[in-house]
Amino acid sequence: MKTVQVRDGKERSLQKRHPWVFQGSVASGKADSGETVRVVGGDGGFLAWAAYSPTSTIRLRAWSFDEAERIDAAFFERRVSQALAVRARLPIASDAMRLVHGEADGLPGLIVDRYADTLSVQFGSAGAERWKAVIADALLKATGLARLYERSDASVRSLEGLEPRTGWLHGGGATEVTIREHDWRLTVDVAEGHKTGFYLDQRDSRKLFADTVRHFGCQRVLNCYSYTGGFSVAALHGGAAHVTSVDSSAPALARAEAHVALNGFDASRHTTLDADVNQTLRNALQRGERFDAIVLDPPKFAPTVAHAERAARAYKDINRLALQLLVPGGLLFTFSCSGGISADLFHKIVASAGLDAGVDGLFYARLGAAPDHPMTVTFPEGEYLKGLVVIRAS
Repeated sequence: MKTVQVRDGKERSLQKRHPWVFQGSVASGKADSGETVRVVGGDGGFLAWAAYSPTSTIRLRAWSFDEAERIDAAFFERRVSQALAVRARLPIASDAMRLVHGEADGLPGLIVDRYADTLSVQFGSAGAERWKAVIADALLKATGLARLYERSDASVRSLEGLEPRTGWLHGGGATEVTIREHDWRLTVDVAEGHKTGFYLDQRDSRKLFADTVRHFGCQRVLNCYSYTGGFSVAALHGGAAHVTSVDSSAPALARAEAHVALNGFDASRHTTLDADVNQTLRNALQRGERFDAIVLDPPKFAPTVAHAERAARAYKDINRLALQLLVPGGLLFTFSCSGGISADLFHKIVASAGLDAGVDGLFYARLGAAPDHPMTVTFPEGEYLKGLVVIRAS
């Protein structure tokens, strides 16, 4: 077993069970990509078992802080079983859910989503890649499923020195799956959809949106960055008279239209618009349009803190325009999935957008990822999705 020593004074994060060690914190020791190493402090004392990455700035990702534990097939079977046991206790109103959420489930770099009878998996770290076959076997055994599709095409793999890989690891057949979410149905293509196929992290926010649209009696709804129309279906389910879905992807909008039909809604209640969201908001404002509810769920504007300043301006601009487009008493569901934007900063951005818009708003709720996407107390970086519900007061 190879040993990697961290620099004096850098043991603290591992002692607090934070799973990452950055390149600059390593004093000595090397290993092959994904190889398990013994991590020690300056005094030679054990700190963790970790996967080594020779190319990533995150040089070590800890598997375990227990010196007696062995990183073998039995270890991955235990971790997978533990993750599934947590989900079994959660009130998830869907047959699609996140089964493994990387570091939060003690499996750094591994994302596993279930879509009905199909598993969609991302192996996003050198360690997860090295143990891929073992992990796949553990997942199939624990779930009893026979279909596992690999979606290891996220950009983070290049930082780990890994090539993108997609395709069936086990089973086969059609890559489109129909899932049940709350009281509606949606389709997911595990081969072509965003992330592992869909945004499962917004499941509870979509339900809240449906309920809030109904409670507030919202009639005209604008869903920006709509993707395949999850929030649009939720709004129609909540009784909205008309929903406009705006996205720059024609295939995503076509699937949104299919979702409206799949759930039995009249097509005349839904319009799709293949366009830039920022320009769409400006055009609507110039035409004097107003909406009872608006969703802003943009892509990642700031993947790291280094991008935060530019991203803050982009977030502020779309939120300012959206707040101006709301009728008094209207609802804004606004989100950021940027790791470089903290929850506190996002709150300040939206508040500043209201000031610039000349709009007084009430913060009605704070939102985050659904509970099958947990964040641990030792890994605050796991909080990536931030959401706010704002009521326009004037």
